[in-house]
Amino acid sequence: MTVPRFWREQASRYNLVGSHCKTCNEYFYPTRNLCPNCRRDGDIEQHKFKGQGEIVTLTITHTTSDEFNDLVPYTLAIVKLDEGPCLTTQIVDEPEKAAIGKRVHSVFRKLGSDGEDGILYYGTKFELDK
Repeated sequence: MTVPRFWREQASRYNLVGSHCKTCNEYFYPTRNLCPNCRRDGDIEQHKFKGQGEIVTLTITHTTSDEFNDLVPYTLAIVKLDEGPCLTTQIVDEPEKAAIGKRVHSVFRKLGSDGEDGILYYGTKFELDK
């Protein structure tokens, strides 16, 4: 990841920010500048998601690149946010606790780094509701 890209993605990564079309009432994540439904007639505004949703599907990762060896096994899931959009995310709870249909909420966690001495970057992951 390059430094300019890192700073460019701050809002969506740190705040779970997407967009909303006021014309058709559709929500999008990541942000879109143009509504795919309404095209030029769409009235797009920025939207901060509540960060609550449900696991639609998941997979448990047991083998990965060296950078993520400390995390295995871990759960990757597609979460459908309450507002509608789906996103791929890591579930931070123990893999055996995650299941399709379980409710989750967003949490702020370390995503990775640019090498051992590089920039640490953080963002949104999800955990199971208690």
